[in-house]
Amino acid sequence: MVRYELPRLPYGYDELEPFIDKETMKIHHQKHHQAYVDGLNKSLEEIGAASHPKYISSILSELTSIPESGRGNINFFGGGFENHRLFWEIMTPNGDGKPAGKLEDAIDVYFDNFENFKKIFAEKAISIQGSGWCWLVFNQTYNKIEIITTQNQDSPWTAQKTPLLGLDVWEHAYYLKYQNKRPDYIKAWWNIVNWDYVGNRFSELPV
Repeated sequence: MVRYELPRLPYGYDELEPFIDKETMKIHHQKHHQAYVDGLNKSLEEIGAASHPKYISSILSELTSIPESGRGNINFFGGGFENHRLFWEIMTPNGDGKPAGKLEDAIDVYFDNFENFKKIFAEKAISIQGSGWCWLVFNQTYNKIEIITTQNQDSPWTAQKTPLLGLDVWEHAYYLKYQNKRPDYIKAWWNIVNWDYVGNRFSELPV
């Protein structure tokens, strides 16, 4: 039986300090992400698909193919698993400041410049009511990048959009250090974005 497992972080729990504190990273990874791993495995078992041949991003892209009785749980726990897996990867202790190459060009085309992109992204992230995510995605239908938000653990994959960069704005992602100051968390987070990784994701797309 194929089971999803908690991915290892590409850095130590304390290596994103001072922007994200060690205790938050430990709880977020070991408790919250683990809960999505366990919930996804259980949800797949419940619909008889514990060894589903497709990876979760493909399953989320074709959510209507999942039996209706299990669709909500797969959406929540599968989205939570994959959203967090990507979240860890798009951060680095050695934040490289800004995008380059094809991604930089696309940001300039659709958002005028990088600073304007950050401003629009931050505004959308701050405006999320309750829990959710803010994303830079590639919209295959219109062959363009765009900023979207999703509620709870909904994934861009369910809207047939490829996530490139995602920011978790659930309170558990920042509350220990920033309390209710979501704007401060977002401002600090730009310092640890791994633009090399995000740029590579974009470069690998059939644009």
